[in-house]
Amino acid sequence: MTERLAPVEEPALVPEILEYYTQNTDEERRLTDSADGRLELLRTKELLRRHLPPAPARVLDVGGGPGVHARWLADDGYSVHVVDPVPRHVERVAEHGNLSAELGDARKLAAPDASYDVVLVLGPLYHLLDCEERLQALAEARRVVRPGGLVAAAAIGRYASLFEHVATGWLGTKESVRDAVTDILRSGVHEPGRRGFTAAYFHTGDQLAEEMAVAGLPDARVYGIEGPTWGALKAVEQHSRPLTDDSPLFTSALEAARLAEPYPDLLAASSHMLAVAQAGVGGCETAGARGRAGLERLRAAASQGLTPPSPPPGK
Repeated sequence: MTERLAPVEEPALVPEILEYYTQNTDEERRLTDSADGRLELLRTKELLRRHLPPAPARVLDVGGGPGVHARWLADDGYSVHVVDPVPRHVERVAEHGNLSAELGDARKLAAPDASYDVVLVLGPLYHLLDCEERLQALAEARRVVRPGGLVAAAAIGRYASLFEHVATGWLGTKESVRDAVTDILRSGVHEPGRRGFTAAYFHTGDQLAEEMAVAGLPDARVYGIEGPTWGALKAVEQHSRPLTDDSPLFTSALEAARLAEPYPDLLAASSHMLAVAQAGVGGCETAGARGRAGLERLRAAASQGLTPPSPPPGK
């Protein structure tokens, strides 16, 4: 017997998050103007290209923002459709003639079952604080990808804010930053209304893999995107000078990210993680006893504001 995740009825974007992406930040500039952002973009391309099927394949970019990833995928020959809940983002995607876009929510996609070869979820998990809603977004990705297709989901690393605010120098000088980082380390949650960012969730690697499995995407491979030395890039740019992609420090940070991949202990040092899984040939329901056991672990941990324990070997 399998257990289906409870549906999310008429999901709505938290107003604070809509305001953040409409008025306070430019997601494209975040990934192109700073050295650590460019490292994230370069590594995301590198990792996805290892796993993507040959072009032309149909790619659904869920939470695709202004189309930063959609554009390079289209240039590589893929047919890309973007779904995003921020009108500003959808308008910007529509400016590119080789892309299509619609307003939508990761938790309730309009796409039919098994209609895409690849589904990317490279942003929604950042801002779904509730475990059940993250599972629903992943289950929706599983539903709309074809059997044997690829699902890739990104998450913010649990310790990203700790490393970031050592690099900015604020961890030891701003009490509000120290308090926010302390709460994130404990619970994974950046609470709505706190300054500096918007409502956000910070995963551990084990937790991301377990959420994928519970949503029907077992055996996910989880990568550290930026690797363990991205904070050095941020610190130099914050306190000294801009860095180019051909600078020795940038090329060393990139090489460190690649070298760190086989070592799970280094995963926690990355600012973002990417989980990659191939959809099986079963339905979009969770996978038997393994899925039910994982779901109960996640629910129990979420009810206590804790990080879920790792599953026992073979479970």
